[in-house]
Amino acid sequence: MDGGAEGSQQPHLILANKLFLLTHPDVPDIEKVELKSEVVDFIKSDGMAPLYETLAATSVLDLDQSFLDSMRTANEEELKKLDEKIADAEENLGESEVREAHLAKALYFIRISDKEKALEQLKLTEGKTVAVGQKMDLVFYTLQLAFFYMDFDLVSKSIDKAKKLFEEGGDWERKNRLKVYEGLYCMSTRNFKKAASLFLDSISTFTTYEIFPYETFIFYTVLTSIITLDRVSLKQKVVDAPEILTVLGKIPFLSEFLNSLYECQYKAFFSAFAGMAEQIKFDRYLYPHFRFYMREVRTVVYSQFLESYKSVTVEAMAKAFGVSVDFIDQELSRFIAAGKLHCKIDKVAGVLETNRPDAKNALYQATIKQGDFLLNRIQKLSRVIDL
Repeated sequence: MDGGAEGSQQPHLILANKLFLLTHPDVPDIEKVELKSEVVDFIKSDGMAPLYETLAATSVLDLDQSFLDSMRTANEEELKKLDEKIADAEENLGESEVREAHLAKALYFIRISDKEKALEQLKLTEGKTVAVGQKMDLVFYTLQLAFFYMDFDLVSKSIDKAKKLFEEGGDWERKNRLKVYEGLYCMSTRNFKKAASLFLDSISTFTTYEIFPYETFIFYTVLTSIITLDRVSLKQKVVDAPEILTVLGKIPFLSEFLNSLYECQYKAFFSAFAGMAEQIKFDRYLYPHFRFYMREVRTVVYSQFLESYKSVTVEAMAKAFGVSVDFIDQELSRFIAAGKLHCKIDKVAGVLETNRPDAKNALYQATIKQGDFLLNRIQKLSRVIDL
């Protein structure tokens, strides 16, 4: 797990995705047979005895004791060699060689997926590291390990640690890389607004191919932006962004999803929405938020449609979206009850009446409230002074 080649995803994060699909309830069994074989090949090539043991214990893979024993033996032999290199460096070489020998051992623990020992060894390596840039690289290794295990507590602590390191110095390239890691953390913990902001900031400086390809990055950027940006910002930062336009067409349904929403082509939007739902469902970072995200997108699109009308028939809205009247009626009732939409349904007339709060009126009410609060404070203060 040492970054992979330039422009390629970290192999262990590819494995993490295969493991996610292997345990996904909606992946067909026939596909799982192939996934299982790919996972075992992966484990075999890197000698990942600790991971294999865990997967066998949780019945994700079948236990082959002789296979596990042979991997354990290989692990022990390799660790012995790494310890010899550390001892040699400590006796005969300089500080930087000692650090490199310790780092090699940390990376080996990461490679065989021994999380606890990897974290211990990274800490040990950090103690022998002086340069801020090298300390940052250790944080990136920790973050990759944390995303493999979806350990968001470790991700959060590592991001905080990286930000403190930047106060001591640190280059722009690493700062920009950290933004993408933080964006992925925010998206994975349902802070879509901050994720969109961090992703949009990183579009022109993206170099974090080790966590996902550029196409996946654009996929996440568009998805988080659609539910958090207003129309003007969406047009300026996403719809017309040249970096997004270059790859938008390569991702199934994404172009139609974004453009039909912006252009108010609701029937086309719903059609693309179904295709996008499949991709979101099979994404390991988005899957836990699947229902929430689907709800948020529908809130955005229904609100956008209703903004154009003071009142509109349910039938006209159903026709615009290419769905049945019953479907729209049920959807809107649910969204209105949850306080997501500002309108009411006249069931007898079959009409939707919008009752959006007027922005100026809301500002006026807020000002009055603040004025009352301030007067009360002044009165209390004057009483204290009189005493």
